[in-house]
This record gives sequence, C-alpha cells and structure tokens, in this order.
Amino acid sequence: MKTTVGKTKVELANGDITQLEVDALVAPSSTELWMDHGVAAAIKRAGGEAVEKEAVLQGPVALGEAVVTTGHDLKARWVIHVALTDGSTPSADASAVTAAVRASLVAAERAHARSVALPAFGTGACHFPLYQCSSLMVTEIVSYLKEHPRTPLRHIMLSVHDDAARAAFTNALAGVSRL
Repeated sequence: MKTTVGKTKVELANGDITQLEVDALVAPSSTELWMDHGVAAAIKRAGGEAVEKEAVLQGPVALGEAVVTTGHDLKARWVIHVALTDGSTPSADASAVTAAVRASLVAAERAHARSVALPAFGTGACHFPLYQCSSLMVTEIVSYLKEHPRTPLRHIMLSVHDDAARAAFTNALAGVSRL
C-alpha cells in the first residue's frame, strides 16, 4: 500500500528495517538513547556498537526529541534516534508517538535525507496498541507533509514486521487515499 502527499511517496515496507534502501532509519529509544530493545536493538546489531555509542554521547534528550548519528555499518547513511519513553516506564503514549514522528521527520530533513524508514513506534516492548499507533503515525506524517510542502523528503517508508502491522498501516494509509 502506498499513497502520495504532495511530492512525497508514503508506503509500507515488509521485513527487516535495516535492509531498506533509504537515507535514514529511525530507532525509537528512551531518553537516554540506549539501543537495547526492539527495532533499536536490531539497528544496533546491524550497524554496530558505534551507532549506539554515538547516540548516547548526544543524550540524554527530552521525550519526543531526536538526534542523528551516522549509519556506520548500515546501508542507511543516517540513524535517527528518537526518545519514545523516559526510561522509567517501558510504555509510550499517544502524545509521545505523535511527537516522535514529527521529531523524526524534522531530524531527517536536518540530515538532508530524501528517504526515511520508520517502524511502528511503541508497539513492541512498549505495548502501544497497533491500530492506534498506525492511525497516529500516518496522521502526523500527512500533517507534517502538508505543513511542509517544500520538504526534501521524497520517500517515507513505514516498516512493518508482520501481517497485523501491515493490516493496521494499510487501513491507516487507505484513509489518506480517500482525502
């Protein structure tokens, strides 16, 4: 499933986010920027310990803030580390998901990325509801793109890892197509 908002294509991508051909990957983490759970841990395994070390040197950050590191051993040139939880509780809420999406897109632009891949924020270790996540993420992406029609971002990939995530994000993207 894919749609276009302005000049930017937004689409789903199956499988391993670390193998996607994009300029930047987004790694959700805590405010301390450690990469020890979920997608962030997978990105660290593929990109090497240096990805995490570079991120941690820029932390801690506030909830919803993002920092950019190099991709090291990844295909992607950049990794965007976004604080989805404060570390004291392994859970995310709607405002954190929305802020994390926006911060990720701002950081991607700051890095001069033309393409970025985002996972389903908070749906793994943080147990955030998948359908709520997909709706919030797609809504925030569309809002951002409409507010920034001159964005250099030309391709946003939503990386999904299973059929349930694919269904949730397909449904959310279908809503955009009807606008």
